[in-house]
Amino acid sequence: MSAGLLDGKSVIVTGGGRGLGREMVLALLAEGAGVVAAARSADQLAGLEKDTDALPGKLLTLTTDIRQTEDCRRIVDETLARFGTVHVLINNAGLTMAYIYPKRHLRDDMPKFWDVSDAVVEDVMATNFIAADKLTRLCAPHMVKGGWGRIINLTTKIDIMYRAASAPYGASKAALEMTSEVWMKDLDGTGVTVNMLNPGAADTDGFASKEERQLVAKRMPLVDPALIGPPAVWLASDASDGVNGMRFDCEFWDPAGAPEQQAKRTGTPLGFRLNDGG
Repeated sequence: MSAGLLDGKSVIVTGGGRGLGREMVLALLAEGAGVVAAARSADQLAGLEKDTDALPGKLLTLTTDIRQTEDCRRIVDETLARFGTVHVLINNAGLTMAYIYPKRHLRDDMPKFWDVSDAVVEDVMATNFIAADKLTRLCAPHMVKGGWGRIINLTTKIDIMYRAASAPYGASKAALEMTSEVWMKDLDGTGVTVNMLNPGAADTDGFASKEERQLVAKRMPLVDPALIGPPAVWLASDASDGVNGMRFDCEFWDPAGAPEQQAKRTGTPLGFRLNDGG
């Protein structure tokens, strides 16, 4: 991709301080975007700022808790104040099964849904679905007004959504997937698109602890989190105009290949029309 592909674009990335979010922030800044990285950890954001000084894009970091409505509003307000509008929203922040079932890969028994506390269920739904819904409802009017926009949601494989010991993570992602299809239909004709990225089993703390990942890696390859950068940049750019209602499997995206070809190779329609685990 040529330098400056995202010059003039403003992008919000939730959960931008570490893991997949961090990789997307780095990739977006490298292409000249103005990026608002929101995260709960001030320390993570401070480290991000140090590592992005040499990149051409402009970075704004915000310590926020997107479970709180006022923090969601602040993210959008700060983006408007800094960059004038919001072009792209990446709903990346999420609480995964590593949070719901700590050390689950080290257990001999399968964790059960009734072992999960009310607080954990509420946190997962509030972070993975409700916050994404709030932020999208706040950003969409600005995108529609400008006649162009991108809503990009992080998802998982459909068969993981209903796999044993996936509650409530699977339910939160299923809700986001179905809502994304509704958003796509409501936004038809506005110039604003809705697509999803499936990172796969990324080699990050969000997937599992380092000790667990070392065990998992013995039976299956883990995905380099940096692989999410190229498809995220392409979706955030004018190059993806007309691409709407799709989910892309980042682990199969070849960064050296033409983005349009990679999109065709790794993309499937979002929603639940496919029942092959895609």
